Amino acid sequence: MKTDLTSQKISFFSTQPYDKNFFNKYNESGFELDFFETQLNPQTVTLIQNSAVVCVFVNDIVNESVIKQLADKNVKIIALRCAGFNNVDLESAKKYNIKVCRVPAYSPQAVAEHAMAMILTLNRKTHKAYNRVREQNFSLNGLLGFDLHGKTIGIIGTGNIGKAFSKIALGFGCKVLAYDIITNPEMEKDGVVFTDLNTVFKESEIISLHCPLNDATKHIINRNSIALMKDNVMIINTSRGGLINTSDIIVALKDGVVDYLGIDVYEQEEKLFFRDLSEDIIQDDDIQRLMSFPNVLVTAHQAFFTNEALTQIALVTYDNIKSLLLENDIENKSALLV
Repeated sequence: MKTDLTSQKISFFSTQPYDKNFFNKYNESGFELDFFETQLNPQTVTLIQNSAVVCVFVNDIVNESVIKQLADKNVKIIALRCAGFNNVDLESAKKYNIKVCRVPAYSPQAVAEHAMAMILTLNRKTHKAYNRVREQNFSLNGLLGFDLHGKTIGIIGTGNIGKAFSKIALGFGCKVLAYDIITNPEMEKDGVVFTDLNTVFKESEIISLHCPLNDATKHIINRNSIALMKDNVMIINTSRGGLINTSDIIVALKDGVVDYLGIDVYEQEEKLFFRDLSEDIIQDDDIQRLMSFPNVLVTAHQAFFTNEALTQIALVTYDNIKSLLLENDIENKSALLV
């Protein structure tokens, strides 16, 4: 690979105006940048011309078909501008000798704070109160909430985001249970109780998902796990849509088994999120059904969306790319996937 960074081109997919703003702002090495609004998939990979790097996001399709075409185009690096990498076929990348890097931690606080914002909104119904008052309806009927203080919050996944969320929950005076394959002594010192997954399901009044999506966690929220939960449970997902079995959660909401649901991610979101579909008829019956429930709050993969997070994403992505182009390695090993 060439060491003259200004001669290297990066092709960005699934780009929004804010992506262009931040990556242009922090392009201190003078990379040539190609921005494509479209998703990367087996058809759109043909857009790439003379790029050493492709930069992708959560809903881009980076399967073996795409990776083979990238290799044919002499692409050397797939740079994820996010933490999750379930959409990338790592074995194929290894097979075709393409490096894969990510941003393992950009702003855990951004996602953790959004998770708590969803809890507070669902509980105190501030979104409904806002609309009522604008229509000169000052009634409090139907806006009854509960004290968060003293409630038991279960956290599934205690990486950087789960850890940040636990501090917020403890600050509200909540009892915090946590499940992960590895316990965190620092969190235990703060007062978090690590336990098994079934105990989290059974004892939590609020469950917040902060784990990656993989074979072990896919549909971790399903009819069987829901059957273990308290009748008035609130479920929050700011991680990956595939953690929740959509059909099962709809049945649970319909039957009144789940009292509240807040999702910033959705299993079929690649067809919906990051687009303005206000003039379209949405064909996805599941998301329409979810949005019809008065006790469901949906945001469109917004949890990461802060100035601090986008700055860090741009800086870390560029650092990863520069390190791989110049030294074929990255100092922060958690950022290098292949």
